[in-house]
Amino acid sequence: MMRTIKRLLLPTYLGFGLLYLFLPVLVVILFSFNDYQGRFNVRWQGFTLEHWLDPFRVEEIPQALGVSIVLAAVSSGIATIIGTLIALALTRYRFKGRSATNVLLFFPMATPEVVLGSSLLGLFVAMGTGAGFLTLLLAHILFIISYAVATIRARMVGFDRHLEEAAMDLYANEWDTFRKVTLPMILPGVFAAFLLGFALSLDDFVVSNFTAGTIQTYPLYVWGAARRGIPAQVNVWGTVIFVVTVTVMLLFLGAQRRRQQRLGLT
Repeated sequence: MMRTIKRLLLPTYLGFGLLYLFLPVLVVILFSFNDYQGRFNVRWQGFTLEHWLDPFRVEEIPQALGVSIVLAAVSSGIATIIGTLIALALTRYRFKGRSATNVLLFFPMATPEVVLGSSLLGLFVAMGTGAGFLTLLLAHILFIISYAVATIRARMVGFDRHLEEAAMDLYANEWDTFRKVTLPMILPGVFAAFLLGFALSLDDFVVSNFTAGTIQTYPLYVWGAARRGIPAQVNVWGTVIFVVTVTVMLLFLGAQRRRQQRLGLT
């Protein structure tokens, strides 16, 4: 009897943990089909496809979402490139200030977002830079770089440098070695860093609230709309973002597994 309980304990605990994590997402999906009356979409009143058939009814939503997607794509792309170079330098070379660099990279992850956002706002004001898309972009790049470095460094642990040496023995130069050997080997980590940065940027509210100025991102719109009633189209677009994100992750994991099978790694 005790053996059966112990065997079921972990799956049960895992099931409750996953339910706790995904219950808010399920509520968002469910209430995107709610035929609610009035301003507040908080009580189930019936099923309808009206909101899905007209997702652009509220003009501010696609505009704010477009700003957030562009901001997330650009900031995570730049941060991933910089983070890849930093991770390569920290992993491969010993140089003066290496330990200090590791500590400094940890600060944006450990600093509360309120402190980070207010500090950035003070910096931009002192520099005379008006808050707008540029300040948003710089702020998002700043806190994404730390996560990108941590993710890519984890991928590079155990990287076999002999593969690069073999390529250079076959007359490949440094750039060809990086492009044809190093980058394909660390590409899963690079892509994971980009996806993580994209999600962090798309979801960020606190830092954006300090540095956005008159620019309205999707989280800022949702926060403002909450006082007058969040339209169901917010739930629709939230569901779309969730489904697209999960689909991309599953496709990437499937492609990675097929690659490992071709290489005989599994």
